[in-house]
Amino acid sequence: MKFGLAGGGTGGHAYPAIAVAEALRAGATGGDTEVVYYGTLNGPERRAAGDASIPYRVVPASQVRGRSPVRLTTGIWRLWRGTHVAADLLRKDRPDAVFATGGYAAAPIGRACRAQGIPLVVFLPDAYPGWAVRFLARYATKVACAVDAALPHLPSAKTVVTGYPVRRQFLEATREEGIRRFRLDAASPTVLIAGGSLGAHTINLSIAESLRALLDRAQLLHICGRDEEHWLAREREKLPEWLRARYHLLAYTDEMAYAMAASDLAVTRAGASTLGELPIAGLPAVVIPGGFSDQHYNADYLADRGAAVTLPHAEAERLGALVLELLGDAARRDAMATAMRGLARPDATQRLATLLREVAA
Repeated sequence: MKFGLAGGGTGGHAYPAIAVAEALRAGATGGDTEVVYYGTLNGPERRAAGDASIPYRVVPASQVRGRSPVRLTTGIWRLWRGTHVAADLLRKDRPDAVFATGGYAAAPIGRACRAQGIPLVVFLPDAYPGWAVRFLARYATKVACAVDAALPHLPSAKTVVTGYPVRRQFLEATREEGIRRFRLDAASPTVLIAGGSLGAHTINLSIAESLRALLDRAQLLHICGRDEEHWLAREREKLPEWLRARYHLLAYTDEMAYAMAASDLAVTRAGASTLGELPIAGLPAVVIPGGFSDQHYNADYLADRGAAVTLPHAEAERLGALVLELLGDAARRDAMATAMRGLARPDATQRLATLLREVAA
């Protein structure tokens, strides 16, 4: 069988597709499974597909929204053009089914699947569907979602809850191996700061303002984003040597499972991946939804279940004090970790791979 993958714009939309591709390949017999990824020219999904050795096809796409008439017109034109490019690619590749994870990169492929008669499984990684998933749902053979909170917003007749598919490394990562890979001190508490695949300037600013106080209590594993590393590296150089050794600064890592496994507390945005990766790692978190998106639905989902603490984007200056408060309350962190683990669905990846094979057959 041959499968297409589509979706991107952020790592939270690309990684579920990669996870399902891993499961499809692992479940293949006699090397009978092929996978191809359809995405944008410069989206994070291109790197993710390359790292997974998945052939990549470029499809023009952009968001079809905005107050500017120019942006709206450009988005509609690229959707039309992308649909025609996607249709040509699908005719050449002839996949038996396509798995789309949302994001504007998936919209042209979803429309082209209907025209080509190709089964389409649409996956919602968030607690609330954005415009792309709502748009794609009308073309879908099946819709899958990460959490049951999304069900009221999706077509009930063809929607199932599968959980969020995580890459194999999240099922294999151990605390000991994470400590070794990131050269951490096993005796010190570790706080992971990760702003998502694109970084998060507001989070990074708040952490920088609290660096000394935080490092006095814990070691920091800070995944800051490629555009942010230069100025944070200068802040690190200003620290006394003993504190500098406790500040582990990286622009990016493709070993997030090991970073989470090694950590005692996370500070993160509330993007799509938080609903899958934090639960499978059992990692309590401070989640800061971006002020530019619907991430607050994801943050509220975790906070309402006692697994995380939500900090509004506009109050990011309180981040340092909140992290220190949680570091000083082990019982509260333990309760959050238990609640977080209760949200995990370790069989999600396999369930989605099975669903995709079923619609293809």
